[in-house]
Amino acid sequence: MDIIKLLQHELTQEAATTRKFLALVPFEKADYAPHEKSMKMMDLATHIADLMNWPKLGVSTNELDFATAPYNPVKVENNDELIAVLDKGLNESLESLAEIEEAFLEQPWILRTGDHIHAEMTKYGIIRVALSQTIHHRAQLGVYLRLLNIPIPGSYGPSADEQNF
Repeated sequence: MDIIKLLQHELTQEAATTRKFLALVPFEKADYAPHEKSMKMMDLATHIADLMNWPKLGVSTNELDFATAPYNPVKVENNDELIAVLDKGLNESLESLAEIEEAFLEQPWILRTGDHIHAEMTKYGIIRVALSQTIHHRAQLGVYLRLLNIPIPGSYGPSADEQNF
């Protein structure tokens, strides 16, 4: 089994699904959040798009330290730019995976803020986290869209909005 090819395939498939959701983000509702503890719509959407670059980050670094590399969300003006961020991250991640051997994925990777360790995992682990986070946050975005009465695209089959019963 070729883990690298499987990861590349999974990234490509999740990106295709995520593209459908990002295409629906209503920019006029950029500050919308369904709850005071929820992220604003645009912050969530840009985070989702940015996550497709995390597999490259996992391959090209041994850690992410928010103390020295604080998160600065990308600024986008429309859905096309939002999707372009996702596509750029996808392409760079696919290329970085193509340049490594499977054993490389066993190397350690750390997420931290200074001395505070948030997570220790392998490079394979951070790629899986990036995929899981993409799926998780995409589902959150789906709730936002649903609450705004925007029909939801299917993820792993048709959504209730796409079914013709």
